[in-house]
Amino acid sequence: MTGIAAGPILTRFRTVFVEADLRKLRIFTAALAWLALTTGISVAQDIHYSVDNGTSSNTIYEDQIMALPMHEISTTTSVTEGVQQFEGVLMRDLLALMPRHEPGDIVVVGALNDYEVEIPIEDFIRFDVILAHSMNGTRLTPRDKGPWWIIYPRDDHEELQDIRYDTRWVWQLNRLDIR
Repeated sequence: MTGIAAGPILTRFRTVFVEADLRKLRIFTAALAWLALTTGISVAQDIHYSVDNGTSSNTIYEDQIMALPMHEISTTTSVTEGVQQFEGVLMRDLLALMPRHEPGDIVVVGALNDYEVEIPIEDFIRFDVILAHSMNGTRLTPRDKGPWWIIYPRDDHEELQDIRYDTRWVWQLNRLDIR
């Protein structure tokens, strides 16, 4: 008889503890998600680059980028409301850290979500395009278009308000390929 009575008790005992463990796991998962969202845990902020379709490649580290002279742009964007203040480095200064680039070359810029666009290096020579790390004084994270976002001074040049340039505002930038 003890075997019969122990069956339902053991089953109930397992159910209570399994449900308790699942509750703890759900609470832990929710706490971890909240932590990730509120503390801005970010993706690596280094930029991988290649030259000539990968014949040469390397990484530009965040500290190298942040050591470059900083510039600010106040401008509107097609994806935010009103004028925003961006801080970052000039793209032409960033490209100077990489071997072999000349006017006429193309930079294929890639993002965390695998978006890619070709940008003529001439853009970075003609305009003070920056690789922004901050917007309105706050460091960009992947949740708000970071860690890096290409910003054109669109309010300073009427031609930059053309949709052809809007596609070049790559956010969550993580790679460059000079061709």
